[in-house]
Amino acid sequence: MELKVCHLYPELLNLYGDTGNVASLVYIGKKLGIDAVVDRVTLGDSKSLTGYDIIFIGGGQDSEQRLIVPEIKAFRGAELRAAAKDGVTVLGICGGYQLLGNYYETLNGERLEFSGAVDFYTKAAPKRAVGTLRFRCFQESGGTAVRGFENHSGRTYLGKGVSSLGTVTEGVGNNGDGGEGVRFLNVFGTYSHGPVLPNNPKLCEVILKTAMGRKYGEQRDWT
Repeated sequence: MELKVCHLYPELLNLYGDTGNVASLVYIGKKLGIDAVVDRVTLGDSKSLTGYDIIFIGGGQDSEQRLIVPEIKAFRGAELRAAAKDGVTVLGICGGYQLLGNYYETLNGERLEFSGAVDFYTKAAPKRAVGTLRFRCFQESGGTAVRGFENHSGRTYLGKGVSSLGTVTEGVGNNGDGGEGVRFLNVFGTYSHGPVLPNNPKLCEVILKTAMGRKYGEQRDWT
C-alpha cells in the first residue's frame, strides 16, 4: 500500500532538522507495510497539492514565512483549505503549524495573512517560549505522550470548535493555557521540535494510520 507525501517548502521550512519528520514517515511506514513516496514542493513550484495523502510543513522563522505569504495568498492557501476540508492528513511544525491558521500578528501590529486551513491565529509575545515541551495527545490522536522542545515567540489561540492536539505537562505550548498544538479533522499542528516524529514513533504511526484510514478505509488501532 502506498501513501503520497508532499513535503511543502523544504528549502525554507526546515528548522532544527524538521526534514527528519519526513524520513520518519518513510522509515516507520516501511515497518507498517506502507510505501511512503515523498515529493518536494518548493516555493515557485506550480505543482498542485491535490492527490497527496499527507502534507508536511516544517518549522521556520518569520523571515521565511514572509517569503511564502504571497504564494499562500495567490493559491497555496486555497489548496491547503481544500485539503483540510477533504480530510487530507496535514502535519505542521511550529512555523508550519502557524501557517495553517488565519494569521500571525507581529509585535509591532503587522498582520501576516496565512492559509486559514484551520480557525486559529497567532500573536507574537515579548518573551520567547524556549525549552523542553512535553504533552499528552488526546485519545483521538492516539493518547500518546510526546516529548520534544519548543522555541517560539508566537502564542496561538484556537477558534471555536477547534481542539488542541493534547495537554501540556511541561513547557508553554500554544499560549500557556495548558493546550498544545491543534487537531482539526485530519490536520495536526504542534510546536514540538526534536524532530518530533523520530523521537515519538507512536505519534508517527498515528499520522500514517490516519492517512491510511482516509485512503483505504483501514481501521485505526492506537495500541
